[in-house]
Amino acid sequence: MFKYNCLNPIAKVGLDNFGSEYVKCDDLKDADCVLVRSAKMHGMELPEGLMAVARAGAGVNNIPLEECARKGIVVFNTPGANANGVKELVIAGMLLASRGIVDGIEWLETQKKNKDVAKDAEAQKKQYAGSEIEGKKLGIIGLGAIGVKVANTAVNLGMEVLGYDPYISVDAAWHLSRAIKHALSVEEIYANCDYITIHVPLMDSTRKMINAESIKLMKNDAILLNFARDELVDEEAVVSALKVGKLRRYVSDFPNPTTVGQEGCIVIPHLGASTEESEDNCAIMAVKELMNYMENGNIKNSVNFPPIEMGVCQTASRVIVFHENKANTITRFSAIFGEAGINIAEMNNKSKGDNAVSMFDLDTVPTDEIFEKIRALDGVYRLRVVKA
Repeated sequence: MFKYNCLNPIAKVGLDNFGSEYVKCDDLKDADCVLVRSAKMHGMELPEGLMAVARAGAGVNNIPLEECARKGIVVFNTPGANANGVKELVIAGMLLASRGIVDGIEWLETQKKNKDVAKDAEAQKKQYAGSEIEGKKLGIIGLGAIGVKVANTAVNLGMEVLGYDPYISVDAAWHLSRAIKHALSVEEIYANCDYITIHVPLMDSTRKMINAESIKLMKNDAILLNFARDELVDEEAVVSALKVGKLRRYVSDFPNPTTVGQEGCIVIPHLGASTEESEDNCAIMAVKELMNYMENGNIKNSVNFPPIEMGVCQTASRVIVFHENKANTITRFSAIFGEAGINIAEMNNKSKGDNAVSMFDLDTVPTDEIFEKIRALDGVYRLRVVKA
């Protein structure tokens, strides 16, 4: 029996995937696993029995990843589950920025009592004339699930698309239209594109990657779109560039005092993944990830541990160990099992940065004494018995 807690409302269509062996609990301290969307987990006291956290969405900056890793708590996210919803809003953002749609609508709101509004609108509309996106160059920084969908849609809309991603996955590459040109550097994107949209995760290396220096390299009158994370952009530098006419528009899905109400900024109230379909997809994917881990120990789409997969255990026992990524660690685990006369039928080991996971399928169920010997080894964060 597994207990799960929801820190935010999670779509019922996702929770319905849990079988009878899963029970919802109201208190985090009682939970074996947690589902979360936007709730801030930094500073929360994570219970000793907590084994996994699933973020129903892509961003995980609300979760203390390093603390979870050191406690052997696997953190999942749901990459691609909300990609279509975000893609559609990015395309909408481009259209809003290309023409004075927002300004025109706001002007009309002031004309409610004007009986000659139709005639006056004809005279006024030239102030809101803009440009079409067909034939323009779109630069996409980051070709993950969202970036690929934006790229392919833009090609279908008649745009010339340049994409930059030195770490593009094989799966993303397979789904990318052949019409998309692969830029060799972000500088190539900056120098050539009329529209630039960012789709990379927020890390130390990407924080404020769009700044005063990168803006200088952009074409005059370029339009910048940010539907990834506000901290990827030095927004004060963007506002300054808008004021002097270097940038034409900045479209952001992250309201804050720096951009809200600023001329040239179109700020959307974080609607990227706020569709019924996206929320359902994220919930379903998060629940399935948790179930596969809780029942089998398999890890897919974790952000703090590497992926590891050994299917359903067919032997007497399955043990998973979370530990530091150091030499000879596997040898020490194997030696403890070997000294106890326990045969390792199958094993797998994966690492990700400083952290590693080792999974063992054993022909005999180890004693608690053997488990404690492994837990006592230097560098071991946690030992979890998946099957015994």
